[in-house]
Amino acid sequence: MPRTADAAPPLAGAARPAWRVLALLTVLVVAVHLVVLGLMPAGIGSEQLPLASKFITRTIVIAPPPAAAEAPAPAAAPPPPVRVARPAPPKRPRAITPPRVDPAPPAATPPVLTAETSQDPIPAEPAAEAPASAASGPDGVAAAPAPDAAGPAGGSNPAMATLTAGATQPLVVPGSVRLAFDVTGQRGPQPMSGVFGELIWLQNGAEYNARLSLTMLFRTFLRQTSTGRVDGSGIAPTRFSEARKAEVASHLVRDQGKVVFSNNAPTVPLLPGAQDRLSVVMQLGALMAGDPKRFPEGSKIEVQTVGPRDADVWVFNVEGEEPMHVPAGDFTVRKLTRSPRREFDHKLELWLAPEIGYLPVRIRQTQTDGDIIDMQLRDKTAPPVAN
Repeated sequence: MPRTADAAPPLAGAARPAWRVLALLTVLVVAVHLVVLGLMPAGIGSEQLPLASKFITRTIVIAPPPAAAEAPAPAAAPPPPVRVARPAPPKRPRAITPPRVDPAPPAATPPVLTAETSQDPIPAEPAAEAPASAASGPDGVAAAPAPDAAGPAGGSNPAMATLTAGATQPLVVPGSVRLAFDVTGQRGPQPMSGVFGELIWLQNGAEYNARLSLTMLFRTFLRQTSTGRVDGSGIAPTRFSEARKAEVASHLVRDQGKVVFSNNAPTVPLLPGAQDRLSVVMQLGALMAGDPKRFPEGSKIEVQTVGPRDADVWVFNVEGEEPMHVPAGDFTVRKLTRSPRREFDHKLELWLAPEIGYLPVRIRQTQTDGDIIDMQLRDKTAPPVAN
């Protein structure tokens, strides 16, 4: 019995440290996972974007079409004949100048004088100078400088030649970037907390990939993906998908002018300049960055926006500048609001910051059932590179 009594305390003492170690390890594991989630929230449960290994971080400037429209206008044909015809008359006076030495015959004098006066050697020289003055004048000249002006204009942006084709307004498409967001809101009766958002935008000058993810703990409960081209109209999506419990996709078939849905919903016509629910955020920023003066306070921007199951024309109201504080810092922003027009439309509010190329620093979406997702920028960094 004494041996049993002596042996019991060590066993009890050994059990206490085991539980403490286990509890400590559990806390450490949870802390490490929270840190990982905070640094790269969308990396869990999401596949790599195709352009992750070949993107560029510089912006793409798409010039307005007027410069391209002026190129075919110049009528360069008339000026060359005029310039060639005018030098010819001065040669005739030089051939006739010898008769000036013989003014003796009175009868012959009038014809010679008329010939001399008809040739107009003095006015003929100004006429030869006329092309130079005419080059700045209205008629023959307007055509001559036009090609010269068009030439430098086209040569100043040779890389933009393919991008300006078909453009209807100036745009500045942002370079590849990663935006991390703190997310709050309401889901049903419970407030939303512990959620991290991430928007990855990748483009290589011809194609783009975009992905928006909302992650809580170990689960990504919402993921939107958009892929397509970058061309003269800016961002041109070809596929949009949204995954909550299952993925649903929409295909923007531009060569056929229609939108095809993976859930077998009826196809709808695809309008010029159409976007999807993710690319529209970047396209609006590109439009604002291209020429902010085109969108004063009170103006509206209409764009067909394709969702996972439908496509509708969204109207955004543009507001003036206002200061805003988000976790990433203080910004001056322009607010764009899409207000619901029908029963099941949701409200979308975007705050775009000019100082970072009109990228979104805040995105707030309000559903008809009262659910709210409010994303505020926490960090702006270079996008991750695939190994």
